[in-house]
Amino acid sequence: MKKTLSILLSLCLLTVILAACGNNDNGNNATSSSPSASGSSSPSASPSASSEKLDPVTLKIMIPGDRPKDFDAVVAEAEKRMADTHNVKLDVVFIPWADVAQKTQVTLSSGEDVDLIFDAPWLHMSQMIASGYYEPLDDLLKQYGPNIISTRSEQMMNANKFNGKIMAVPLGNSFYQGRVYYVRKDIREELGFPEIKSYEDLIKFAYLVKEKKPDVTPLIAKDAGMSWAQFRKVFDYASTIKDTQLGTDGVLYHKNNDGKVYNMFDEKDPTFWSWITDARKLYTDKLMYQDVLSVKDYRELYKAGKIAIMDTNDFGVLSDIQSAVKQSAGGEVEAVTFFSTEKGANVTDFKVWNFLALTSVSKNKERAIQFLDWASQKDNYDLLAYGIKGQNWEPVGDDKYKKLNDGYAWFPFAWIWNPQNDRFDEALGDETIALNKFTGVADNFTPDILTGFTFDSAPVANEIAQFNTIRDKYMNAIGNGVVDPESTFEKYKKEASGVAKKIQEEMQKQIDAFLAAKK
Repeated sequence: MKKTLSILLSLCLLTVILAACGNNDNGNNATSSSPSASGSSSPSASPSASSEKLDPVTLKIMIPGDRPKDFDAVVAEAEKRMADTHNVKLDVVFIPWADVAQKTQVTLSSGEDVDLIFDAPWLHMSQMIASGYYEPLDDLLKQYGPNIISTRSEQMMNANKFNGKIMAVPLGNSFYQGRVYYVRKDIREELGFPEIKSYEDLIKFAYLVKEKKPDVTPLIAKDAGMSWAQFRKVFDYASTIKDTQLGTDGVLYHKNNDGKVYNMFDEKDPTFWSWITDARKLYTDKLMYQDVLSVKDYRELYKAGKIAIMDTNDFGVLSDIQSAVKQSAGGEVEAVTFFSTEKGANVTDFKVWNFLALTSVSKNKERAIQFLDWASQKDNYDLLAYGIKGQNWEPVGDDKYKKLNDGYAWFPFAWIWNPQNDRFDEALGDETIALNKFTGVADNFTPDILTGFTFDSAPVANEIAQFNTIRDKYMNAIGNGVVDPESTFEKYKKEASGVAKKIQEEMQKQIDAFLAAKK
């Protein structure tokens, strides 16, 4: 979710759908149940279990987001549970979403002492792996991570390898990333606007907000990763435009599930370009938040009741956003999605979009995996994912929970997320939970022709680094309508077309070899 997130970054080489949701429906997720761990105990068969108290270690973990108010209390409880066996202390560093790409890259390149770190295909996953910053996990997981493996399906583990190796723990609970537009339902009803069924309806409502509610900005785009224009592709069922494994860059892309790498510098895709020109009109008509590129966290603006519409990750409305808008503006938020639940309508390669990597410089590699294995047990997962039971949350059956306050925000997607232990916020409602469960069933999707393919970025690592630097200079401004698209895209093309072509040719060569081997 969630959210989130946010994304002003991009890159990858392993990807599937971040996330969204999932369960053990249809046997697509792991079915071997991880024994519930009360306190620090773990299954006797687990190599990570220890009847003896280990020497104390402190694990430094870097993840994106904001530190929850009650995080220290949760960490204290976790450390108490581990005290007599794993004996781990947790030093968790939260990085603002807007800074996560640069901060994590600097941390890794400087050799700073950190054990576990968040990364993603849309961040700089492939670049960091190619540079040797992450430790291969296959042997460590076999010895110390049985619960990490058992709480994820074989399909999830296999689809998220790099050159046949597990280079980070995949974080996800579904085979597709849910996406929605948050809409101020109270404003929509106040203005007598009907339920929103299409993108055209959404924009008509935005114009009405501008006319009737001058103190509210009609819309804002995500502050990381996908711009407003690029977000449009998630509901495009005509050409099925999707990112390559480099992530969101607005230049190289796939479509029609044909295994080809297309290049906007060679020829502008008319659908994609129409999204860009549409974003420009939204900005010049002052529907788009005018300082969109300088926003550190677009969710905070939305929580303050200053925005009517925003695009975001995951189905449904997060309870913390719902309660914040109610408190700040007396408002109510609804989630509008144009996601199709027709079987086979959506294409997926079964990759996830979030990972937790073990750094090659870590001095506590075994202990780090032991901790993640401990966190993959039900009671411990509940603690780290939802907070202290009875204080922050209470269970609703086996797969839902009820938030009791806003002391502990939901962020398992950043470090421990798995489909077997994940619960759904009951406040999401039956419709949203049903969507999440739908995306957890592999049979509901059409497999991508590139399922199982992982791009080896090493041959063009320098070109990718150059390309990303140039992309960050231009693409979010173009995709959010802040600049004239024609002239700015030409500048982008002039600076980046050479390296983009080399990347395209290398990627296509690898794809062609992959597809030929499948025949």
